[in-house]
Amino acid sequence: MNITITARGLRKDEVFFNSPYGEGKGIWCGGAFNLGENYDVEFEINELLIRWIDILPAATHECSLTHDKDAVVFTGRLENIEEDGTASLQIGDSLMMFECLGEPMPLGTFVRVRTAELRIYDMIIVDSEV
Repeated sequence: MNITITARGLRKDEVFFNSPYGEGKGIWCGGAFNLGENYDVEFEINELLIRWIDILPAATHECSLTHDKDAVVFTGRLENIEEDGTASLQIGDSLMMFECLGEPMPLGTFVRVRTAELRIYDMIIVDSEV
């Protein structure tokens, strides 16, 4: 997903950012970054999410991203849940993977995924000429 880093947070490596789907915050896991610059990133949720608690049906069918002081909330289409609990959420043209457990949820529906800590990885594409 494309984001623009807008500010530094109070915690170590915490950043605030804008995306095509809204504003968020997370822990930057990568090299140096510049405020106001665009980055192509991948999001990672390290915590185990519980369906029907951390993952709930959304009232809308639009992708979005919001945050408050405690969490980041993604709204998107629930694309897949494997038997081992690995799941994927489609947010526009981006796919975010996470792990979850709990009662089944219908695939293809829009859900809100709430996480207390989001990790952000810069997807630098390195040209490997020999």
